[in-house]
Amino acid sequence: MASAISANKAELLAIAKSVASEKMIDESIVIEAMEEAIQKSARNRYGAENDIRAKLDPVSGDLTLWRVVEVVEEVEDYFKQVDLKAAAKLQEGAAVGDFIVDPLPPVDLGRIDAQSAKQVIFQKVRDAERERQFEEFKDRANEVITGVIKSVEFGHVIVNLGRAEGVIRRDQQIPREAARVGERVRALITKVERNNRGPQIFLSRGAPDFMRKLFAQEVPEIYDGIIEIKAAARDPGSRAKIGVISHDSSIDPVGACVGMKGSRVQAVVQELQGEKIDIIPWSEDIATFVVNALQPATVARVVLDEDEGRIEVVVPDDQLSLAIGRRGQNVRLASQLTGHQIDIMTEEEASEKRSKEFAERSKMFEEELDVDETLSQLLVAEGFAMLEEVAYVDVSELAGIEGFDEELGEELQSRATEAIERQEEAHRTTRRELGVEDDLATMPHLNEAMLVTLGKGGIKTLDDLADLATDELIAKKREAPRRRPSADGPPMKRPPQREQDKGGILGEYGLSEEQGNEIIMAARAHWFEDEEPAAPVAEPDTQEAADADSTQ
Repeated sequence: MASAISANKAELLAIAKSVASEKMIDESIVIEAMEEAIQKSARNRYGAENDIRAKLDPVSGDLTLWRVVEVVEEVEDYFKQVDLKAAAKLQEGAAVGDFIVDPLPPVDLGRIDAQSAKQVIFQKVRDAERERQFEEFKDRANEVITGVIKSVEFGHVIVNLGRAEGVIRRDQQIPREAARVGERVRALITKVERNNRGPQIFLSRGAPDFMRKLFAQEVPEIYDGIIEIKAAARDPGSRAKIGVISHDSSIDPVGACVGMKGSRVQAVVQELQGEKIDIIPWSEDIATFVVNALQPATVARVVLDEDEGRIEVVVPDDQLSLAIGRRGQNVRLASQLTGHQIDIMTEEEASEKRSKEFAERSKMFEEELDVDETLSQLLVAEGFAMLEEVAYVDVSELAGIEGFDEELGEELQSRATEAIERQEEAHRTTRRELGVEDDLATMPHLNEAMLVTLGKGGIKTLDDLADLATDELIAKKREAPRRRPSADGPPMKRPPQREQDKGGILGEYGLSEEQGNEIIMAARAHWFEDEEPAAPVAEPDTQEAADADSTQ
């Protein structure tokens, strides 16, 4: 009998060590799972109401089983309480209120109990394994890892990473790249999430950061921080652009990334399934960087619009197709690389646009300021585009225009101010006709023209405005994509841009997110004013005095 017990002890410890080694978790976790399983089986045998504990010695394999009971004067729960007389037999000197141990004989697990214990152990081990996997990968985001393709499910590639599994979702794969089960694959860890079924490890081969990491592996100067990739943009499987800068003036960043006979860049290209990579010198001057980003096209002129975050690029007529690229790829990647929306136009189109803007602004000044055509054109030529600029600029700037003097400048400012007031009055009348309440006119950053736009958008009360989210109010409208000529065909005349019905109601006015938040919060202020403040608690003597007054 003793030898049988000894064999069981050795078997339990051997199982614990084997499972811990196989699942790469702490042996104490497996032993704890065994103890929990034995406790559950013992409760099934002795009664679930008992507080039964088990302890498995990790060295000798000895199993100790007991139940914890409370010492009381009068027993009410026979499963968890004992009186003083019974307690004295279990533990000498036991007193009322003590919790003492009542040893139990080892249980002989039946078939059902053994199966239940097995399930408890497996569940505990699985939980520990999932936690170990999460702890191992949770801090490895933005790291390149190599795994073996396990399966392809609904277009998503499941990758065996050794101690865990990751997934490359369809939108994070390189298009037209064949995923074959059993092949090794490199990918970037983008995100690790905790999940009931284990950690979710999301991988990507299409992210720009994956290309950054590949260059860091191939180019020692990038790994050492001498060369830095400042920006990257990809059309996975087709083309990519990276902007690089060297922190050592003696090292050419583009040449270092290309390598001897293109060896370094070719290693990255092969990993990315032949994706063409343009390596561009990065510049703090956004105009210079845009010119570089649009290579191999030649740029004639760059016009920045910092308020709108847009850049107009003028190219010769024969460079239009090259600047835009096949299906707009070149300009799209350049936009992503620079972080600005880039509009490509030919010199002829740019000239037409400037002429149209010049004529419109001249006519506006001519009508609103009641001046002749020559004077209005002089104002536009000096860079004035709006009545507000004329009304509120320092009069010396107007007087400094050739042919102007201070008296004429003051007269123009006076007329501009009157014109602005006329426009405001006209907008105010229209706003009231639309039924927009006067309360909206008290909101910060809103003028009468904006209130007319709100009214046309169905926003007529404070509650209507307060119900909007900031994006619904001020997000800029997106422009519909222009028709792009093919890279091989002749330049095509493009139709005028059309704005899609996306963006905020006041998107055209260029309000900032901070201003939008202030408007929304000001509109919601009356919601809180309607709440009645809590009645103050009267002091005892004050309350008594008030009661006395009411009695009188």
